[in-house]
Amino acid sequence: MIKRYGARIDEWRLPKEQAGRQQLAVQVGRDGYRLLKAVADRRTPTWLREVPAVDVLRQVWIQQYTVGESGRGVIWRDADTYGLPPGRTRIISPYDTDARYSEKRGRSWEGYKVHFSETCDNTPADDGSTDPTLPPNLITNVVTTQRRRGRLGDDDAEPATCSPTADLLPAEHLMDAGYPSTANLLACRTEHQVRLIAPMRGDSSRHARTNSPYARTAFTIDFDQQRATCPQGHHSATWNPTRQDGQDVIVVSLPLSACITCPARTECTRSQQRRRHLTLRPRHLHEALHDARAEQQTDAWKQTYRARAGIEGTIHQATAATGIHQARYTGLKIRATGKWALLEPAGGESGIPAVERTGAADELTDCDEGCGQIQ
Repeated sequence: MIKRYGARIDEWRLPKEQAGRQQLAVQVGRDGYRLLKAVADRRTPTWLREVPAVDVLRQVWIQQYTVGESGRGVIWRDADTYGLPPGRTRIISPYDTDARYSEKRGRSWEGYKVHFSETCDNTPADDGSTDPTLPPNLITNVVTTQRRRGRLGDDDAEPATCSPTADLLPAEHLMDAGYPSTANLLACRTEHQVRLIAPMRGDSSRHARTNSPYARTAFTIDFDQQRATCPQGHHSATWNPTRQDGQDVIVVSLPLSACITCPARTECTRSQQRRRHLTLRPRHLHEALHDARAEQQTDAWKQTYRARAGIEGTIHQATAATGIHQARYTGLKIRATGKWALLEPAGGESGIPAVERTGAADELTDCDEGCGQIQ
């Protein structure tokens, strides 16, 4: 046992062959189960079960191992056969149980995400100059979060959008394409009176990618009559509200009799049921997404959104001047409550305050951004 665990396990000490690594992982699993069983024994002092490291071991073993049908054999989990927990809950390091694995634009890291918000009323001109009569742009909020729940913004847009002080919320908040979802767009507008300005995702279906005349936007949706009409003029046969992946949706199906004889069926659908199905969001979300996608194509929207580019300089300054990608402390609580100081811009010309971090984590971090116009 001492020979196996006396030195810290790393890549250099692992067996070279995959079979050897698999065998070692199973052996580690057996040893862990044996230790947990001994700790749970009624003859063992109760305080041992309360040791934080023991609780971490228990969580990791639940996530990484399972037992065979006989209840004896230890199996190292894999994503395909036995399944792994989602990334948002999976512990990747016993030294920092809050850290999570993330990947963005082909770059992966273990740690957290840092989100910045700053004012952008004093937008630099093309030559880089700013209006001396306006106040400088200031960082208004810094939020540290774990990795994304699926796509960035589905659940975390509100913390990055809304300032901790309710009476200092911006009238408009410009954010990059990673943040917005239709639900967050409406929540910011109705609950916080903040207009969220960010590019909404386009339709990624096969029909939209190929500019098919039978894309979802080509169907006429009548929520009052609970009916969809296809480009060929056929009306839907069913309209079924349901839930998929924890979200309310409406599944609409065209009549089989109409689709089978339709000359455009092969272009319209590849369904084995030989008829077209549409999955829609509830009316308020469907219409809000449609309006947002239409608005972001206008010149006025594009001109307004140009101001968001300034936050990139703030992020660069945070990474270059403070070394935020490699932080100094572990634990999300320390990171989230770390003190940030706004300093005068170097030379008084950039209009972007420098950031001095006094609390963060050891893992590699990534930076995301928001830009608020306080009016």
